[in-house]
Amino acid sequence: MSQLLRLATAGSVDDGKSTLVGRLLYDTKSVLADTLDAVHRASADRGLSTPDLSLLVDGLRSEREQGITIDVAYRYFATPKRSFVLADTPGHVQYTRNTVTGASTAQLGVLLVDARNGVVEQTRRHAAVLALLGVPQLVLAVNKIDLVGYDEQTYTRIAKEFSAHATELGYPEANVVTIPVSALVGDNVVDRSEQTPWYTGPTLLEHLETVPVHADAEDAPFRFPVQYVIRPRTAEFPDYRGYAGQIAAGQISVGDEVVVLPSGISTTVTGIDTPHGPKQSAESGESVTLLLANDVDISRGDLIAAAAAPPRLSDEFDATLCWLGDKPLRAGARVLVKHGARTVQALVTQLRTRFDEQTLSSVDAPKSLSLNDIGRVVVRSAEPLPIDDYADSRRTGAFLVIDPADGSTLAGGLVGAPLNQLDQPEITEAEPAAQDLVSPGP
Repeated sequence: MSQLLRLATAGSVDDGKSTLVGRLLYDTKSVLADTLDAVHRASADRGLSTPDLSLLVDGLRSEREQGITIDVAYRYFATPKRSFVLADTPGHVQYTRNTVTGASTAQLGVLLVDARNGVVEQTRRHAAVLALLGVPQLVLAVNKIDLVGYDEQTYTRIAKEFSAHATELGYPEANVVTIPVSALVGDNVVDRSEQTPWYTGPTLLEHLETVPVHADAEDAPFRFPVQYVIRPRTAEFPDYRGYAGQIAAGQISVGDEVVVLPSGISTTVTGIDTPHGPKQSAESGESVTLLLANDVDISRGDLIAAAAAPPRLSDEFDATLCWLGDKPLRAGARVLVKHGARTVQALVTQLRTRFDEQTLSSVDAPKSLSLNDIGRVVVRSAEPLPIDDYADSRRTGAFLVIDPADGSTLAGGLVGAPLNQLDQPEITEAEPAAQDLVSPGP
């Protein structure tokens, strides 16, 4: 079985993300014949002599008409060396929230820049989002290198500028790779270009096939959010009681001691059932049903964790928010927090800092967080939640902030401060009076 790599593309508007993804699909022969025929016809209708490969990705009608990416488009392809799940995310500032969605499960981020423009504001913003979400590997694709005459000096200048920015965000030098490409003609995407003899590194696909991939939280203690309690109560299984879900972190084996949170009751794993039969052990990412030694009162939303290293139970915690709501967040906002399968009422009691992804500095005590802002806050929940720092476990250190009025998602939350820069305030704004989201309710 080939190893799986999850990656996300990001960049500014018109940097050629969809064309690059289309080129990857086209050159790896991952496109069905009827889909390719439809692209050829659509391209010919537009008067183009060559197929517009971005049409392989931009699936919404409004995307095709405007020539921009609006929604996150997921594509699946494979080579003999590796399988890939690719999220093509939007470039517009107003769709940064979609970038957060696409990057939330990525192991590698491909950032594009137009060789004519270099690193721009949105490039820095997306790099900060990828760093914040803990995406461990970065690739900077310097696209449209053909439009600057395959100039080595232009490429080198962009590579040095981005490398410095990535280093400030905390990326090790070995985890950042820069590649000169032309998505339109295929230079250094799948096949090596004869136009860049000065570039000796890998093509984009070669790098994607060989970059080290590590499972999320592979060394983290065992975490298992309970999704469903299975009680058949049939003649064949009269007393069966299993707890189904997906292992969020760590490993579990029959005989291991676990603790159920928030109740704090300890017990032992007596069985691990799967759709393919029982197993003696399972690891992060597997969907299983756990059988326990004791009849413990467990319901959806509870967390089964390693007894030797349980998460902390807390009803007040520091968090970093990627604000996705159209209306600004102010201190005192009443919200819902969805952590794993549990949803609880909560209050954002304090806005500590707002991160400036351009200067890598922070504004202390901001008055509000607006659309696409990243900031540190204090959250108080109505019930204790079993939480880990996001830096220790991406799955159990993440949560959603939901509007209780209409159920819309307002923010992606990360427990703790994944970016150290968020703890370095430089500018101070007046602390606002506590109030509800946008304005006090009736």
